[in-house]
Amino acid sequence: MVLIPAHIDNYSARPVAYVNARLFDPSSSLDETGGLLIDRGVISDVGAGVTAARSPDTEIVDCHGHLLIPGLIDMQVFSGEPGFEHLETLGSASAAAASGGVSTIVCKPNTQPVVDDVAIVDFLERRARDTALVNVHTMAALTKGLKGHEMTEIGLLKAAGAVAFSDGPFSIKSAAVFRRLLSYANDFNALVIHHVEDEDLAANGVMHDSEAAMRLGLPGICDAAEVIVLERDIRLVELTGAKYHAAQISCAKSVEVMRAAKARGLPVTCGVSANHLVLNEHDVGTYRTFFKLSPPLRSEDDRQALVAGLDDGTIDVIVSNHEPQDIDGKRRPFAEAAFGAVGLETLLPASLMLYHEGDVKLDRIISALSCTPARLLGLDSGRLEIGAPADFVTVDLGMPWVLEVEKLKSKCQNTAFEDRKLQGHVMKTIVAGRCIHHFEP
Repeated sequence: MVLIPAHIDNYSARPVAYVNARLFDPSSSLDETGGLLIDRGVISDVGAGVTAARSPDTEIVDCHGHLLIPGLIDMQVFSGEPGFEHLETLGSASAAAASGGVSTIVCKPNTQPVVDDVAIVDFLERRARDTALVNVHTMAALTKGLKGHEMTEIGLLKAAGAVAFSDGPFSIKSAAVFRRLLSYANDFNALVIHHVEDEDLAANGVMHDSEAAMRLGLPGICDAAEVIVLERDIRLVELTGAKYHAAQISCAKSVEVMRAAKARGLPVTCGVSANHLVLNEHDVGTYRTFFKLSPPLRSEDDRQALVAGLDDGTIDVIVSNHEPQDIDGKRRPFAEAAFGAVGLETLLPASLMLYHEGDVKLDRIISALSCTPARLLGLDSGRLEIGAPADFVTVDLGMPWVLEVEKLKSKCQNTAFEDRKLQGHVMKTIVAGRCIHHFEP
């Protein structure tokens, strides 16, 4: 179910044509100069034939040759609501999303109360309609209270609107419980999203287990903590046939495990955060807590393996892993600081670093940010086609800019890209045919 905010669900009486754009949609191999026509929140025409001259009685928006792509879909967002509104709300998260070109967010279930009941899903739907600028989808819990023991009512939660099921930042320790969950989810054709990290191996660790951690005197998290759980999960997928998605992988060994699983034809996919594609363990520097992430930033060799995995299709989705933390959580000694960074507003420009450096083709990046997550979640968006929702973004690929923390829309400003020089800026974000973000250089 698409949760279109009530305050943008009143379409213009006149069609709107976005013309003079570079139309780019990996789902249909579209890459041409042209325009896109919107009528009542839906794409009614797209292609070279949509021009200002051929669109009488239509409101015209000149895109000035900018890239026009499907709206981004972020599968890993902590919204903070309910229970952690001091960190983020659906309203502030959606404002940050709009600024970053993200037209759809999927919120994790680790709120207070946990999203493990139909009533909570209903509450989030109503809150999204009332306060959010973008489309909001709910990811419901796999186990009651995220405790890893008792299964939730996956069928009822899916019927209520949950698009996927996860225990958020927690890994399910029991293989027996996880096997039952996969089997149960398979009965409802539900997507299971899992945080792949062995709790015991990762215990007390705060960064990648390496020489860099030793020099800083910080306890490490070895890559085996991730790989062991990932390999276990894939074996259980073989037993059950369930749709499985590793929320984030962070190391070269995990890329190889996923590559081998896909070669065997298993229904498995995985994501990676934009942070892990462009940053590594050395960015931690002198105990910079904004770089304390989960999973941790790994070695440069791991980063390069992730980039290669994205380029060859082993990695399916790029996420922000938007995790707002306030000053109390971050302005502490590194070992005591909270994990996480905000990322909705840097998801696209960080990912575009790979394109500008010639490491990954543009169609792979845009696909991993739009049409692939739409396909995995069963959404109708993520494409520029007649009849599709008018959710799209215009981007000036060449615009250089510097991230100024005070301009972030998120309630918290714990970004890993503070003062970073970036290239590629979102100019407009359109959701359901309405422009919800417009950047004036």
